Amino acid sequence: MTNGEQAVFELFDRSLGPDWEIYVQPHLNGLRPDFVLLNPNVGISVFEVKDWNLDAIRYSVDQTTRGYPRLMGNDGLKEFSLERQNPFKAVARYKEAIFNLYCPGLREKYGFAAITGGVIFPYADSARVRELQQPFLQTSQEAAKRYLPVAGQQEIAAGAIDVVFPDAMLNNSRLMTEARAQDLRGWLVEPDFAATQREPLILDRNQRSLAESRTQTGYRRIKGPAGSGKSLVLAARAANLLNEGKSVLVATFNITLWHYLRDLIVRGVDSPHRMKKVTFTHFHLWCREVCHQAELEVEYSALFAPVGKIKNDLSLSEGEKARRIKPIIQHIVNVLAPALADIAVTYPNVEMYDAIIVDEGQDYLPSWWNALRKCCKAGGEVVLAADATQDVYGTARGWTEDVMSGAGFQGGRWAQLDVSYRLPPDATRMARAFAERFLPAETLHLPQDEQGSLDIYPCTLRWVQSRADESVKESVNAILAAMRETGKNGVANADITFLCNDMTIGRAVTDELLTYNIRAVHTFEPENNLESRRKKMSFFLGDARVKATTLHSFKGWEARLLVVHVGSLVGPDSLAVIYAGLTRLKRSPAGSWLTVICSAPELADFGRTWMASGKAAEGK
Repeated sequence: MTNGEQAVFELFDRSLGPDWEIYVQPHLNGLRPDFVLLNPNVGISVFEVKDWNLDAIRYSVDQTTRGYPRLMGNDGLKEFSLERQNPFKAVARYKEAIFNLYCPGLREKYGFAAITGGVIFPYADSARVRELQQPFLQTSQEAAKRYLPVAGQQEIAAGAIDVVFPDAMLNNSRLMTEARAQDLRGWLVEPDFAATQREPLILDRNQRSLAESRTQTGYRRIKGPAGSGKSLVLAARAANLLNEGKSVLVATFNITLWHYLRDLIVRGVDSPHRMKKVTFTHFHLWCREVCHQAELEVEYSALFAPVGKIKNDLSLSEGEKARRIKPIIQHIVNVLAPALADIAVTYPNVEMYDAIIVDEGQDYLPSWWNALRKCCKAGGEVVLAADATQDVYGTARGWTEDVMSGAGFQGGRWAQLDVSYRLPPDATRMARAFAERFLPAETLHLPQDEQGSLDIYPCTLRWVQSRADESVKESVNAILAAMRETGKNGVANADITFLCNDMTIGRAVTDELLTYNIRAVHTFEPENNLESRRKKMSFFLGDARVKATTLHSFKGWEARLLVVHVGSLVGPDSLAVIYAGLTRLKRSPAGSWLTVICSAPELADFGRTWMASGKAAEGK
């Protein structure tokens, strides 16, 4: 919080009764007011706080061409608009959104009176602030004192809560009930991810040993099942290297995984400025950058041209797209081979790193790995983590021991992680049952329960077998049902994640959610569309909205409220993708929830085993 926000919080904290709930910068479906106050017996209030010095620049209000007031600033050199920061309009928008979208139980005609809002300038004269507010008022001054109060430094210094927030004096209201308050809490409570970000990385003894050491050669390979902490170990190792002042390249297959790894690494560094020396990439992007630095752009462009057409073909699954693109990327690697042979000498402008870390390595071809590791400095460190059970692109089988020995891993065994620290025990058992029934035995590496965890992490598992033409409706209903679990147990609507493997279904679900005024951050755009890349780059758990993406893009991530849509099966890799989706559930002592909406008839019998186990609430 800013100094002004801290002062306002302290005023609320010491002045309000125990029935008032104070939400600081809450996630409100993409809106981020400074404070929301909620009392199930009285009402709701939303506040914006501005630490502005009204003498630093000249503030004024003019009229737009359509006659609307507009907040302006003048620093003595030029005049500029401050509308994006206008707190008076922001509070009005917040109030309307709460009434129209997030608290639908309020009575249509009179319910708006249950929502008040105010603007606070802790370091400005109250009279000047009220003068600035006047053009934006659409009500009388007397009504504004209660429903849109303005306060300045005098009220904050005096602790005048009756002026800052007049409804603090009320004990009850006929307009507000506990049920209506609960509608709003799902949007206000801090998401599980945000709370986790404040915690240090927690590793067991085996994980810590891997994160705090290196092998004699600098090459290390780590394998483990879903939820065993592979990404956690990689992030902790990267953080330790960054703390030593070293440069680190973190490579993944999916763009969306960058945010997750970055958020883990931030929790391990001793100072945020250390993050300046970490670079995130995926292999395609790294190829492009090296081709540019090696002056091979023409060759790269000619080879990569067909990729856009493949990525934009909505009839292809993500797995099929990847299979068709991989030979093209391999041709690029072949073109790069001469440049990479002695890269430090031939192309000294190509960036080299003290360490290279690859997550979800089973998605890489061995030749890609061999190209990438050329950018490690002499005496540096290279770490690969993989799980062959999640072989969603059909590449893991290529990592034979002979190939490994030629990829820098001469001798030595895989470092192994076995215990799942992500999955609740019930979910672990069902994921294992799925893998044992549908996945190749030679690639299985299944998660083991942590000892003593059986009754600590409750979860609710549901399997809904649906007709294909009803899968969008069933998916939306499952998301709406998940919202009944939020606002309590440490989960918010922003923790709800919808996964599917069909771009058309995904977009249909997010569009349908909009009819319920629920916005989702999603990645369902044609692949060669610039909007697709932008959405993937902006997809992260800290976003204040419901999440929606593909099963492929969510590999490596985790969430406590999951809805997974399973459509038609198109090959063995599809089963590996489904397994990956089933293992994304994050355990918590307060509970977690996974609902599968399945329109693949081949999985109906397996779905019935969920119900037979007593873990499913519904099946069709």
